[in-house]
Amino acid sequence: MKRFAVWFGLKEKLHDIEHTPPLVSERDIWWASIGENVGSEINGKSDLFSRPVVILKKLSHTFYFVIPTTTQHREGSWYVPFTQQGREMFACLHQARAIDYRRLSSRLGKLDPTDFTTIKNGFRSLYKLDR
Repeated sequence: MKRFAVWFGLKEKLHDIEHTPPLVSERDIWWASIGENVGSEINGKSDLFSRPVVILKKLSHTFYFVIPTTTQHREGSWYVPFTQQGREMFACLHQARAIDYRRLSSRLGKLDPTDFTTIKNGFRSLYKLDR
């Protein structure tokens, strides 16, 4: 059962938060409130509607391009496996999005440079546009 009303309430609270943006770097993995979404879009979990995301690109001090992750085994060109703190995870390339710093709650760690390069290359390959 979708919890849109609860998510909208939390989203309003997140929007109203005023605090200093955290120190965020590419390759970081953060818990992010990504919400209750539509159809096959990836949802957040728990009361914060959150899940781990990989910071793919820091667009500004307060705005980031992220890739949500899952621990559910997935296959296909839109998923890239990696290991974080001994746990297998999958970057969901097809769910990439830009988010504001107020959606971030806590830093989980930093990706190994090799895993980060694999994720970036997977993203480039998936979204390569014919010219």
